[in-house]
Amino acid sequence: MKECFVEKNFKPESLKIIATAEQILGEYARMGYDLSLRQLYYQFVARDLLANNERNYKMLGNIISDARDAGLIDWSMIKDRGRTLETLSHWNSPADIVFACAEQFRFDKWAKQPNYVEVMVEKQALEGVLLPECHKLDVPFMANKGYSSASALYEAGKRYRRATEAGKEVHLIYLGDHDPSGIDMSRDVLDRARLYSGEGYRDLNYDVVVHRIALNMDQIDELNPPENPAKLTDSRANDYIAKFGESSWELDAIEPRALARLVREAILGLRDADIWAESVESEQKAKETLENAAQMIADGDIS
Repeated sequence: MKECFVEKNFKPESLKIIATAEQILGEYARMGYDLSLRQLYYQFVARDLLANNERNYKMLGNIISDARDAGLIDWSMIKDRGRTLETLSHWNSPADIVFACAEQFRFDKWAKQPNYVEVMVEKQALEGVLLPECHKLDVPFMANKGYSSASALYEAGKRYRRATEAGKEVHLIYLGDHDPSGIDMSRDVLDRARLYSGEGYRDLNYDVVVHRIALNMDQIDELNPPENPAKLTDSRANDYIAKFGESSWELDAIEPRALARLVREAILGLRDADIWAESVESEQKAKETLENAAQMIADGDIS
């Protein structure tokens, strides 16, 4: 929704940036994605509309902020994923909540699958692109803010242990930046997931398979995302530079549809399609049962 709170006079070059931003945001909104400011910035860079530097990032952020205040850009199209409001749900009638239950009812469609699959991303800002894909495919999703916390990986380790005890293979699909810390995070996730799964995991012939599907050098060579200098203050910089050189690349710079496609293809490669189809059919029948019950309540047949 566009709302004007402040009247502003924009320079012609700023109006051009605003119009381009609205076009890009609208393009992704029609595909069901919402972007963070940094993702929007990288779309400007990828389309050769802005040079990749901190000054331009701040300039774009200031213009977008002013444009939203002035009612030129829809507030819902840019997300700040670090701050959310928690509230309780409310209903107008018993029938309403049963209809909602029917809509939200899910079987665990991976319960009979041979694999247990999760998706993890280094950056919470990419939640709006990747979470919809995970929801469609009924796969747990976790967005970190850099290195994952001990608590989060402790809980993950317990999930992986339970999955293994149920006879499943555990697969973690991971996405992170290609920079000194981003590369190391893949190792850290694997080491601590194994640790928190329990020392006895070897007795079950158990392991966590981590699939780092992005960002990797072959993708960088193919997609040519904007580069940044490697952070020399990072304690892992020397090893990184020795292996990859002095450039680094952010996951946010990859075109959102490409990231979503990577996740979708990785999940589908670990899924049995026939078992999935059976689960979907059973789920639909259960939903219909709930919908019938809700309609009976609404009609007064059940009180």
